[in-house]
Amino acid sequence: MTSIPRPALAQPQASLTPFACLLAVGSLLGVTANLTKIAAGAGWPPLAFLSWSIFPAGLILLGFATVLSEAPGRRRSDFTYYVVCGFFSIAAPNALGFGAVAHVGASFVSLCLALPPLLTYAAALALRMERFKAARAIGILFGLAGAATLAIAKTSSAAAEPFWIIGALSSPIFITFGNIYRTLRWPPGASALSLAPGMLIAGALLTIPIMALADVPFAPNAFRSEPLWLLGAQTLVFTLTYALYFILQKIAGPVYLSQIGSVAAVVGGALAVLALGEPAGPALFAAAGLILVGVVLVNRRR
Repeated sequence: MTSIPRPALAQPQASLTPFACLLAVGSLLGVTANLTKIAAGAGWPPLAFLSWSIFPAGLILLGFATVLSEAPGRRRSDFTYYVVCGFFSIAAPNALGFGAVAHVGASFVSLCLALPPLLTYAAALALRMERFKAARAIGILFGLAGAATLAIAKTSSAAAEPFWIIGALSSPIFITFGNIYRTLRWPPGASALSLAPGMLIAGALLTIPIMALADVPFAPNAFRSEPLWLLGAQTLVFTLTYALYFILQKIAGPVYLSQIGSVAAVVGGALAVLALGEPAGPALFAAAGLILVGVVLVNRRR
């Protein structure tokens, strides 16, 4: 197994870096869920919006990495890493999440983002990357109970769409695999900035066959100022998100990184209710509470 260095606990100023990155990346992901819903209302097919915004973000990061002499590696193993990370961390979970927003709401998708910390801990435990602790195990059960509460509430509604409910709840599984894989297969000597462009570009390219199989249009019905403005905003969000994403993974590890989903759930859910006017029924609050308790138990020492 490839070990990922962690910041020294003896340096208080360094210990704040993971927390700051966590808040920034999680908040940006919460914004993404809501921008996607707005873009869908403006005529963007969600998967096309994903691909068209994430590809230029990858090119921007590639430019920065090259200028800073941290260009991505070009070995065969490096390209394998980019493709696997691009599929499990970008294409698959975002295709499910982006596609589900228009059908189940941004608040539902945002809350699903709180599950990867629990699933990542379970996977790290199975792979002996973490030690068993009863409180963390109970936390996983609380998180799964929250997801079940959310799913039951959605499926019992008149406008329930089971496919998209299952799809949104499945996206954390792909994210979990990506979190673990990136740590175990981190290329020796690679910097965080050198890995981000390859994952983004590979993820964007892998989204194209998914759109083709799903018969999704590659662009909005008409290019107006609003779709283009939203595309630019989302490209900027992705650029900032993944510029910090690998940095957080390298300095704090996969379980800590996975907590970005918890931050995204809080920020995304709040924005969906306050800015987009989505309903916040009892089930949403109950699910949020269960997931929050689960995340606190899993990460209470942090």
